[in-house]
Amino acid sequence: MSDIKKKKHSKQTVNAFINYGIIICFFIIFQILDSTGTLGSSLKGQLIPICSYIVMALSLNLVVGISGELSLGHAGFMSVGAFTGVIVAQSLAESVPNGFIRLILALIIGALAAGIAGVLTGIPVLRLRGDYLAIVTLAFGEIIKNVLNCLYVGVDAKGLHFSLKDEVSLHLEPGGKTILSGPMGALGITKLSTFFAGAVLILLVLFYIQNLVNSRPGRAIAAIRDNRIAAEACGIPVTKYKLMAFASSAAMAGAAGALYALNYSTVVPKKFDFNTSILILVFVVLGGIGNLRGSIIAAALLTVLPELLREFQDYRMLVYAIVLIMVMLITNNEKAMTTVRGMMDAFWKKTRKEAK
Repeated sequence: MSDIKKKKHSKQTVNAFINYGIIICFFIIFQILDSTGTLGSSLKGQLIPICSYIVMALSLNLVVGISGELSLGHAGFMSVGAFTGVIVAQSLAESVPNGFIRLILALIIGALAAGIAGVLTGIPVLRLRGDYLAIVTLAFGEIIKNVLNCLYVGVDAKGLHFSLKDEVSLHLEPGGKTILSGPMGALGITKLSTFFAGAVLILLVLFYIQNLVNSRPGRAIAAIRDNRIAAEACGIPVTKYKLMAFASSAAMAGAAGALYALNYSTVVPKKFDFNTSILILVFVVLGGIGNLRGSIIAAALLTVLPELLREFQDYRMLVYAIVLIMVMLITNNEKAMTTVRGMMDAFWKKTRKEAK
């Protein structure tokens, strides 16, 4: 029995380091391409959004794959982190002139704000199951978007000012500036996000999730997912562990949102709507529910794919949809997967023979 456990732990360790290696190689390769000038401007502009979406996919996989709950409001937590991060970064511009320190503070505070939102949402919501939980999380995402559409935030010598009416109601002193302008979102953002910060954030999220899965709380979460009634009978506090997974996922989404928002000069609440939540869910499903490596690959490929298909102009989203459907059909069909593996093996054998 101990040998089986050792083999299992060694396999998990190897898989964890493979995931770290993929991210590190991804970072090194693109840094080399950028330094040599061979990296296109469109792809270069996609690097930070790719990092943000990878973190979003990993965090949602913690809820959908590991906890076994369906959440359709993940973009809501992303928006909380995004606009909190922008407020922190813009309000500290004079007191903390170092951009990298402001970025770190924005990521941390954005994650905390989204984590608190996750706790407040999770306490009443996680008592629901299945479709009811999905509907309520969807409603939460829409509520957050509508609140942000009405929110005005400014800063002056007296500190931050908030209003749900209009910009004039902020009563800013001369020299003050508006950070959030309701439906117009955040304007004039200083771009602080870097590819390095994005890669480090992915590694930290991977480290947390992989260690959580292999820990006692992680096994309790998996037990609740597999059989809630049996878990309750064994004395496992279901709400506590589900809330832990939900709040952790929300906090990671908040950090991803802050990283994403601070990569642009303008961010609007409309960006974090239902469509964004569904897109992140597609990353998780396409990469494999519970499969962290699959989420990383799916998020990266599907973020870049629309840009690669831009030459098709009006037909690119049609091609994108067809590719999604084909991949979903293949990955969920054992015969198709066996055929694809056979074709790949034959290709590599042929390549080796030609090399010799």
